[in-house]
Amino acid sequence: MTKEDNFSAHSRSAKSLYSFTEKVVRFLSLSVPIYLILCSLPAPALQADLEKKVFGQHLVTKVIVKAVTGFLNNSDPKKPLTLSLHGWTGTGKNFVSKIIAESIYKEGLNSKYVHQFVSTLHFPHRQNVTHYKDQLQTWIRGNVSTCGRSIFIFDEMDKMHAGLIDSIKPFLDYYEELDGVSYRKAIFIFLSNAGAEKITEVTLDFWKKGKRREDLQLRDVETAVSVSVFNNKNSGFWHSSLIDRNLIDYFVPFLPLEYRHVKMCIRVELESRGYTVDEEIVTRVADEMTYFPKEERIYSDKGCKTVCTKLDFYYD
Repeated sequence: MTKEDNFSAHSRSAKSLYSFTEKVVRFLSLSVPIYLILCSLPAPALQADLEKKVFGQHLVTKVIVKAVTGFLNNSDPKKPLTLSLHGWTGTGKNFVSKIIAESIYKEGLNSKYVHQFVSTLHFPHRQNVTHYKDQLQTWIRGNVSTCGRSIFIFDEMDKMHAGLIDSIKPFLDYYEELDGVSYRKAIFIFLSNAGAEKITEVTLDFWKKGKRREDLQLRDVETAVSVSVFNNKNSGFWHSSLIDRNLIDYFVPFLPLEYRHVKMCIRVELESRGYTVDEEIVTRVADEMTYFPKEERIYSDKGCKTVCTKLDFYYD
């Protein structure tokens, strides 16, 4: 039996088990929530995916694997897992949140147990913040009631109105239950450009001192990022009780990407499109990107975000 046949057979068995279990639970009218049986899947490929698909982010790989794997292996966590991912556009924040979701649920971001919020889309108007707070609490309460292992992803935290995110503080705290619902197995992921300047400052200083980028430790960056975000009036975390009460488990810094990392992104994109990697085109596309600071020109100002578009020029 091939690997594909084995996977298909496993998938059919899982679907049959899902259907059978759901029917049994409905028939018996059990009071035990069905999510205890159905909504959570293992995460064996997380480290492999991060190491293979994410470039220039040694801190991210190390922290995410340790945090997520440890949390999933803990049968009785004392609070939900909360991760705050910070860095410039194109450094991999959304991509990593996608990998996390896929490591827990087969459908990844399309799973009904994974919920994404984009600040400018879901919470656009400052005058409606009170209404948004009520909506957010209701949405989280309802979905965690359905699946205790729900994942909530908040994108564009730097564009969120100050004070709004504090409405979810009770769900992130050390409560066993709130109104009969336990939130301790849920995962909350926050994505933000806020703090990127501080991350770049620390990374550039490391480079100027002749130190290897890979020797940069989380302790060199994490505290500076959390303080920067807390004091940033343009951040959704401005003076947030989530930071003040130490409810964010990890501030995960995404370092600015260098020229060599951009070339890695280009090669992977070419392979994903089925093309043979042409190093001449890889170099051309990497050279077309803009880099900062002006003098050193070390870091790509858009990370790998525009790689796909630039490749279209050469191949489509």
